[in-house]
Amino acid sequence: MQTVSPLRNRILTVTALVFLLVSMPRPAHAASKEIIELQTQVQQLLDQVQRLQSTIDARMGILQHLAEQTADDANRVTATVTALQQKLNTQGDSVSGKMDTVSGQVQSLNDSVDELKTRIAKLDKTMQEMQAQLQALQPPAAPAPTANPDGSAPTPGAPAAGPAASNQAPPMQETFQAGLRDYNAAKYDVAAGEFQDVIHYYPMDDLAGQAYFYLGEIAFHNQRYTDAVKAYNSVLEGFAGSSRAPAAQLRKGLAMLAMKDRKDAGIHELRLLIQRHPQTPEAAQARAKLNALGVKIVAK
Repeated sequence: MQTVSPLRNRILTVTALVFLLVSMPRPAHAASKEIIELQTQVQQLLDQVQRLQSTIDARMGILQHLAEQTADDANRVTATVTALQQKLNTQGDSVSGKMDTVSGQVQSLNDSVDELKTRIAKLDKTMQEMQAQLQALQPPAAPAPTANPDGSAPTPGAPAAGPAASNQAPPMQETFQAGLRDYNAAKYDVAAGEFQDVIHYYPMDDLAGQAYFYLGEIAFHNQRYTDAVKAYNSVLEGFAGSSRAPAAQLRKGLAMLAMKDRKDAGIHELRLLIQRHPQTPEAAQARAKLNALGVKIVAK
């Protein structure tokens, strides 16, 4: 349209001049043949300009329509790609959540098996203790009479000499409480020995599980994180139903994080704690630690 407009203006100017010439006073005999031919050519030019203008307008309309269609197609493709990306992100989060859930379920099953093993071991220990008590209640066989040093017969009813009494185990509750007092007083070496006595003499009692936990705390305090993890594992594997289990798992995860090269394992441990014991104070501490690390917590 910009190219045609100057041409059209020129034609209109020529036409105006022709009409001006025609309208001027002229001889009455008639308009000259040249003026008539000029008018004819001007009219032809006007017709061509109109046809050209119509063609350009039609083609511009087509181009505009194609441009609008292209823009609509581009918008639809963009919307489709965005929806697909959101769907992929949602599926990725769902798969990650399912994997964490399955992992938590498997770990819970393992915990149940470990707890069952612990109960079986305790039951076996109880049966052994009962058998020992039954054997102790049975009267011992009377020893054969031996002669006195002077060769005379032994006096009836005289007690026979026996072996010295064996060392008895220390009282469990008192030993554990002594270890707890020494631990609170920061006498870690003394407390460790007392907790180890509880574990040695009473390995199946619930207090042994708590003794393992405090041994882990002592190792953690001394930055012996590998020993701390082993002690916490003893609580989680041998005393899964203990009230110390959530705290043991929390401290195990923190010990792994402190070991630097086991950061991923520590994060996994804290996530398992949240799945197993979601309403505990230890789970709240685990969430706070993961948030501080910028780790996403997938809801179960």
